[in-house]
Amino acid sequence: MSGSIKILIVEDNKDISTLMSDRLKKEHYNVLIAYDGQDAWDKIVSDDPDIILLDIMMPKLDGFSLLKKLREEPPTTKYQPVIIISAKDELADIKRGMSLEADHYITKPWQIEDILKGVKTVLKLLPQRKSHLEQKASERPPDGR
Repeated sequence: MSGSIKILIVEDNKDISTLMSDRLKKEHYNVLIAYDGQDAWDKIVSDDPDIILLDIMMPKLDGFSLLKKLREEPPTTKYQPVIIISAKDELADIKRGMSLEADHYITKPWQIEDILKGVKTVLKLLPQRKSHLEQKASERPPDGR
């Protein structure tokens, strides 16, 4: 199944994004990389990733703003889980990320195994997690009214 899963890494540090990408590719995930928040939004819209690994402190559009935009203006009806991976490890930052509907929060420094476990956990929970748009569509009567 991992070969069909598309993961978007949103990380402005090229060394970190390359490390994550190389390991995720070894696990047979399809990987996209965005180095700033605006590029990430463009890739979310155009490439429809299944999971987003999101740094918070980035140029153009920070991770919190990107997550808020994703949840308020989803470009697709499918739910796109977000795992925040950030050096912002204060409880207030973690609470903010979770209040914006992040699915998981991993603080730096991290081990690559932490990210792989996070991805696998989110994938297991995905069938139970539906976007607001998916919920509305499933509540509509079959004739569409």
